[in-house]
Amino acid sequence: MGIFKKREDKRVAAYQRQLIETHYREVDNMYRQIRGWRHDYRNHIQVMKAYAAAEDWPAICRYLDLLDTDLNTVDTAVKTGNPMTDAILNSKISLAKARGISVTTDAHIPVKLKISEIDLCCIIGNLFDNAIEASAALPEGQRVIRVYMDMKGPQLYLSFTNLTAGKKLQKQGGLFRSTKGEGHGLGLVRIDAIVERLGGYLSRNSEDGAFTTEILLPQE
Repeated sequence: MGIFKKREDKRVAAYQRQLIETHYREVDNMYRQIRGWRHDYRNHIQVMKAYAAAEDWPAICRYLDLLDTDLNTVDTAVKTGNPMTDAILNSKISLAKARGISVTTDAHIPVKLKISEIDLCCIIGNLFDNAIEASAALPEGQRVIRVYMDMKGPQLYLSFTNLTAGKKLQKQGGLFRSTKGEGHGLGLVRIDAIVERLGGYLSRNSEDGAFTTEILLPQE
């Protein structure tokens, strides 16, 4: 029993290290974007100063209108109504876009959730990581992830869909096997364990061209 426990502890430790590395890359990517925006807007300020020096007020007004449009384009952050959900979704969306993956999100959670922030982060994070990894195997123009989250009465509903390479995934022992290596399979196990502990429902479906995970979590 001691040997098996040590092996399991090593697997969990490796999985946790991978999570830390993933979150570091996500935060680093977001900081890179912020630095880029800051650099751009320094240039914008210089342009408006030049217009002001020339007293070209119509030009300043036109430029401000352009900046307003640009800000609306940049501000694509998902706002679900739940702060923790917003944080993890926006972090993962930023990472996906950096890998050339298109993400469409329809998420609305205007209530305080019963599920703990740790459990929620684990579920959403692992679902997104799996979808990103699968999407990265496709040509860049075909990389798509669709996320839907909403309240279905007293239950939180989550749906993650990513396009696949066109072949239907096969189950082993009643479960779809992770293609990312033994350590990464712990992410799927963690999701299953949380859903079971919370008395929820989970469904994974692989059809030609797409893989979908659906989860229902009671919130009463």
